[in-house]
Amino acid sequence: MNDFPAWVSRPPVGPDAAVRQAAERRQQELTKPPGSLGRLEEVAIRLAALQGTQAPRVDPVRVVVFAADHGVTAEGISAFPAEVTLAMVQNFAAGGAAINALARAAGAELEVVDAGVAQDPGRLGGVISQRVGPGTANLAVEPAMTTDQCVAALDVGRAAVDRARSAGTRLFVAGEMGIGNTTAATALASALMRLDPVELAGPGTGLDEAGVSHKVEVIRRALTLHAEAAEDPLEALRCLGGFEIAAIAGAYIAAAHDGIPAVVDGFIATAAALVAVRANPAVADWLFLGHVSAEPGHRRLVAALDDTPLLDLGLRLGEGSGAAAAVPLLRSAAAFHREMATFAEAGLT
Repeated sequence: MNDFPAWVSRPPVGPDAAVRQAAERRQQELTKPPGSLGRLEEVAIRLAALQGTQAPRVDPVRVVVFAADHGVTAEGISAFPAEVTLAMVQNFAAGGAAINALARAAGAELEVVDAGVAQDPGRLGGVISQRVGPGTANLAVEPAMTTDQCVAALDVGRAAVDRARSAGTRLFVAGEMGIGNTTAATALASALMRLDPVELAGPGTGLDEAGVSHKVEVIRRALTLHAEAAEDPLEALRCLGGFEIAAIAGAYIAAAHDGIPAVVDGFIATAAALVAVRANPAVADWLFLGHVSAEPGHRRLVAALDDTPLLDLGLRLGEGSGAAAAVPLLRSAAAFHREMATFAEAGLT
């Protein structure tokens, strides 16, 4: 990690232990049978401890979608061409994508960041241009990023959190868009978890069985080429990741530093979370896993992070969609912990 900035590995402040104990006591005193609200009680206690208050709140919520392209698409690992990334960024800007609708339904502000789409979309309303480059290099033949590019991509995520903090954000959701990014995420996760990619690789945007087998072989070539990088999570990110994956990892670390809990989306976002936690273990306290994806390798990533996702709905879209769908659960957990009466307040014995 010597070539990476100190902020990436600096541990954030952890949850307030005294507030957590008080929150656990409060849960026993609320006008309900103990444990009757199940995992919502666990979520409420975590939020209280993270925010240092018995009146936790998740609003305002901000969703940031990071978009970038991947040179590995030259290997034919996607059912869609790279040009779809640009088309989807334009769709986000027009308000017509799934994450636009889900963010609105979740009462969240949506921001889109061009971290390195191959074709520069130019000036689009609602899209922030922080281009690290016109997509990464082909990770199957060379490192996906230079060190400077990887640092710049991490900083893209930190800058998004800076904007969110300035807006008073209490809950952060990161999404992604980038044709080829399931290949990058699978390669990255395989390296970090020391797994053969056949155990993690899935159809992504819709590959058939032969397409998935080809993807596995491309990733194996990349893992052999970059074998030494697996010893360091940030080097693995540099060699095997993407600009948007690095931005999400940087955002998770920055959010933890700023005391903002983050909701993790599906396979790609969870691979970024694994990088963040391997580089900076205390970041794990600040991450809620929004859902478990239908992408085959996601459960292995979830197990590596040792947490239980809030939802299991068979989603596999990305964009931050599953995490956005989980926001109302977090809002509900905060609300009942904050607003319910205790037995004493209700005059009940």
